[in-house]
Amino acid sequence: MGTLATILTLILIFSFFVFVTFFGRLPALKNTPVASLYRLLWVHLPKKIYSLDTRFTGGRFTSSISRFGNHMLYDRHPTVVIIFLVIMLAGYTLYLPAIFPQISLLTKATCCVLASLPLIFLYLSCAVDPGYVTPETLSYHMTLYPYDYALFHPGAECRTCKLPKPPRSKHCSICKRCVAKSDHHCVFINSCVGYGNHRWFLLLLFSTAAMTSFGGILGLSVLGHDLQRKYPAFTLLPSRSVSNSYTRWASIWGFGLHSNIPLGSSTLLALLTSPLVWGLFFYTLYQVYTGVTTNESQKWTELKEDMEDGYAWTRSLPMNRTRDLKIEPRCERWPVQPERVIVATVDGLAPKRPGMVGEGEWVRVRALREVENLYDMGFWDNLGDVFVQDYAFGEGLDEPVAEKRRKKR
Repeated sequence: MGTLATILTLILIFSFFVFVTFFGRLPALKNTPVASLYRLLWVHLPKKIYSLDTRFTGGRFTSSISRFGNHMLYDRHPTVVIIFLVIMLAGYTLYLPAIFPQISLLTKATCCVLASLPLIFLYLSCAVDPGYVTPETLSYHMTLYPYDYALFHPGAECRTCKLPKPPRSKHCSICKRCVAKSDHHCVFINSCVGYGNHRWFLLLLFSTAAMTSFGGILGLSVLGHDLQRKYPAFTLLPSRSVSNSYTRWASIWGFGLHSNIPLGSSTLLALLTSPLVWGLFFYTLYQVYTGVTTNESQKWTELKEDMEDGYAWTRSLPMNRTRDLKIEPRCERWPVQPERVIVATVDGLAPKRPGMVGEGEWVRVRALREVENLYDMGFWDNLGDVFVQDYAFGEGLDEPVAEKRRKKR
């Protein structure tokens, strides 16, 4: 089982590093073992290697590795997309010819559809404008969402693009542009995930997860039935009987996988990567459910820390306040407007700058539960906003915010 063991080991190592790299930085997993593994692999271990390299080579080795890593992860190029495509197409090349002679016409058609959808959604995720903010699109993106006066305040200007920053936007240092409703930059699509391609990215994750799950289960089923013809007492799942002990069951599975390496290796690849893709999909879907992006999740984490340290303050924001429509255009499609302004100070004292928006006394905010996320309109409306451009919520702006919130619940 040398060849199969090598393939399995490489798949496990790859899946482990990808899992830790993607999930270890998430704010939701900040104080978990996954985050500790991320810091060990990507912070503490590199520091130790750099210390040793500085002693023996003057830092030349780690400097070269660092430049290569920065180029791969922080420069815009299609290398990772090509590697992703090669792995996917190599899996198809191994899997489909090996399994097609043993499955029905309907199952073949299902395989073809599930194999095609990730390629289609990958192309759309890469090719569609994620929502770049340019002088031509600025007015449109400024009216997509209202400023929530918590994470996003009117009047901010991007120091790189020299343009006003629309609500929910962020400048991407890799794309060299601001992106509307920026989620994150994804090296697997060589682009940002933003307002324009968020739907295609979500469908890419779902279709890839469905494809790997279906392929893995189907591959195991075909391999298992082949083994049952050779070993009638064999069962797909381990049995407690003496004649079919766990050791014998594992040995028979090992023989089956090794006897058909193309199908066995591609099935293992699908089964081992499927949980990773499902995890990314459900995390992205959870963010849709809560009405936040990855960028906003990080901002909420920072604001939560300011609240715990006593640096966050709030006061009332009148609905009938005078607006400067040049920096805060009216968002007609959004059914709610902010009722309070939240700011964090560097010294922990109440804001004193004259001319700040809002009225009344400044009050400390101690916890996130005291604050409402303006962009969370309920799961179905959040999902509609992802999949339908200029999604209309079907409500006017003259209804009290509290009443709208009750309707959303």
